[in-house]
Amino acid sequence: MPRYAAPQRPANLRAAGLAVAAGLALSLGGCVTGGDATGAIAATAPLPDDPAALRAYAATWQRNHEAAPDDAGATIAYARALRGLTQYAQATAVLEAAAAHHPTDTALLAAYGKALSDAGRPREAMAVLERAHTPDRPDWSVLSAQGTVADQLGDHAGAVNYYDAALKLRPGEPAVLSNLGLSYALAKDLPRAEEVMRLAAADPRADARVRQNYALVLSLGGKYKQAEGVAATDLSPADAAASVEAIRQTIAEDPRWRGVRGGPGPAKPPAG
Repeated sequence: MPRYAAPQRPANLRAAGLAVAAGLALSLGGCVTGGDATGAIAATAPLPDDPAALRAYAATWQRNHEAAPDDAGATIAYARALRGLTQYAQATAVLEAAAAHHPTDTALLAAYGKALSDAGRPREAMAVLERAHTPDRPDWSVLSAQGTVADQLGDHAGAVNYYDAALKLRPGEPAVLSNLGLSYALAKDLPRAEEVMRLAAADPRADARVRQNYALVLSLGGKYKQAEGVAATDLSPADAAASVEAIRQTIAEDPRWRGVRGGPGPAKPPAG
């Protein structure tokens, strides 16, 4: 299967339909350890919605990272901003260098593993994520990321196990439910995918990425008007229609999603 790309942030929601249809959302939550308090907070706080503001945010954290390259919090915040800008290769390089100097920093390893997944390197991502937490101290966001990587590798049953484990630690977490719903969609179980996505989107903690993923699942089932209604939570009616049309076109053009439209059934293994 061609590499998955994490959806763009709500900064450009008209284009987000294409980005969401391209792949699975990767949870960015979880506890960040290491680094100063400011860096740690920035590593989990919502990214700016406006594209120009996001670029400025990335530039600020680039300066902070360059001024204090051993500050894990600043490194993670900078890499996260790069991921928000879809600069996955650069984010991976930044985190790879940091992880080489701090090989036991679980927060850095978690961020590095997620960046590797973004960059289309799922096997490397899984190896790194396995080191990002331990059985006696599991991290729900790392488990969710491992589920995403398992989905990238075509192991949807294994992915569900990771998501279930994450939900035991973080019940009802919409980011995890969103990934679980997309996993069911990839496995061609659209009724279950829609049910899970409905729960995710209804949670007050759900962000625009979750709702865009819900719109994707509804569109896979041919429920375009309902998908527009979900997208309109964050967009004007015209932009919601444009977003769903982008999703619809991607479904028609991408064999991964085109095959899902047939409804429940065994998923075809990805190529590559």
